[in-house]
Amino acid sequence: MNERTLNDSDGDRSLAIVCGGGSLPYALADAAVRRGRRVVLFALRGWADPQRVAAYPHHWSWVGQIGRLLQLAEKEGCREIVFIGSIVRPARRHLFVDIRAIWMLPRLFRLLKGGDDHLQSGLGRIFEERGFRLLAPHEVAPELLMPRGPVGGRMPNDRDSADIAKGIALLHATSPFDIGQAVVVANNHVLAVEGPEGTDQMLGRIVELRSNRRIRAPLGTGVLVKAPKDGQDHRIDLPSIGPKTVEGVKAAGLAGIAVVAGQTIVADHARMAEAADQAGVFVVGVDTNGIVP
Repeated sequence: MNERTLNDSDGDRSLAIVCGGGSLPYALADAAVRRGRRVVLFALRGWADPQRVAAYPHHWSWVGQIGRLLQLAEKEGCREIVFIGSIVRPARRHLFVDIRAIWMLPRLFRLLKGGDDHLQSGLGRIFEERGFRLLAPHEVAPELLMPRGPVGGRMPNDRDSADIAKGIALLHATSPFDIGQAVVVANNHVLAVEGPEGTDQMLGRIVELRSNRRIRAPLGTGVLVKAPKDGQDHRIDLPSIGPKTVEGVKAAGLAGIAVVAGQTIVADHARMAEAADQAGVFVVGVDTNGIVP
């Protein structure tokens, strides 16, 4: 069965979740269901996991089928909506704009000319103009936010703390350019800045650089630092980490992960803590200045 719906009588508590890749959409959906909410997933083809989507009421759409998504969400009785999950911005030629959204094509093209935050905020405004209330994931499930302090049994040392502070300062400095939410710093040297490829692929670059002996820092040094952009709409595209991030950090030979507490989404705290301890890396929530508790 490709699509399932429930009775319209549940519509006043229905939450629309527009889901891209990764595990976060399903962690959010489960948390909402535990709170008594009915959820409807609007899964993006090419990104959302078909097997996991099938466990919930859902509809599939291509990126760009805004009209279809709006119409289906209204039909399902959803008045609140969350955008969550990874997705790479499409090229114009890859937009599958449906006939219901053809009138907004010039607007979509204008949004594509800006950075990711500009695009996502613009899409959010389109839904708000149609009467939807755009929610941040943590408004639905506050337990998904990263706490202040360590998750797992390890803590950064003084060298790591200095790398964290430099990484946070760099992310503040690059915020106006809307280029990414993550950096890797080792021994006070910036090794990588996240671009359109995303965090996992950025960590893959560190692995490649190490294999080519382009990184002098020894294994077990360096920190992945993530933070939202200054002035970013926290309802859309907050930084996120999970067990897979821990795997990438371990493979890259880094010491750990630092993210801004209260402004970063974590899919599964328990699994991530276990993965971090097994990998021998730290995961820590810091303040907006990069101060380690």
